[in-house]
Amino acid sequence: MEILKDRVALVTGASRGIGAAVARLLASHGAQVVVNYASNEEAARRVLAEISSGGKRAMLARADVTIREEVDAMVKAAEHELGPVEILVNNANMSFPVQPFVEYRWADFERKLTNEMKGSFFTCQAVVPGMIQRRKGCIVNVSSGLSRTPGPGFVAHSSAKSALDAFSKSLALELGPHGIRVNVVAPGLTRTDATAHQPREMHDAMAARTPLRRLAEPSDVAGAVLFLCADWSRDVTGTYLPVSGGIHMP
Repeated sequence: MEILKDRVALVTGASRGIGAAVARLLASHGAQVVVNYASNEEAARRVLAEISSGGKRAMLARADVTIREEVDAMVKAAEHELGPVEILVNNANMSFPVQPFVEYRWADFERKLTNEMKGSFFTCQAVVPGMIQRRKGCIVNVSSGLSRTPGPGFVAHSSAKSALDAFSKSLALELGPHGIRVNVVAPGLTRTDATAHQPREMHDAMAARTPLRRLAEPSDVAGAVLFLCADWSRDVTGTYLPVSGGIHMP
């Protein structure tokens, strides 16, 4: 059942992990997907090949989403090749050091906050005018359970994702009258290549604390994104949806 048939979806940070899973799942349900990446072209091409092998239409789009000019060029290219962007999934990862607050350098803290907001601010400003004109659109911002339940060493990440949550609610309020929905998906600890280096004991301990006794897979997060993009969620906006096996209950 192609619940997103022919809709154009832009997924940032789609070369691996959660972003790749989102791109593949949206495509499998009929969306034409813009696979954004910043540096890992090889991985992005693998995602594109998987989508194309299923008979779906997609395109690669290299852009650093913290640079407005690159974002504008990406959206313009997507509109030229596939059509107007109807779905935006802001998933691009912004790196940050994990360390105690007393050791944190302001430059590192500021960079994480600024890049996190640039990555969503620029993409939203690039696609929202068209959505307003068509009176329809869906934006999903990928946050983190750490935005509401912080952890040691994650002061920058928690602060940046909290800002993203507030930004999303503000957009939901302002853009709702134009038929545009804005929601947040907040993954807990998820099994991706970004977390593969973490000790197995840490993952086992986290799973043991989780009501469902498991960690999320990228496909679990992608499923939540699909739910929010589909028309069956047409009356859902401004929401914060944890995907964490119940360890985060807002």
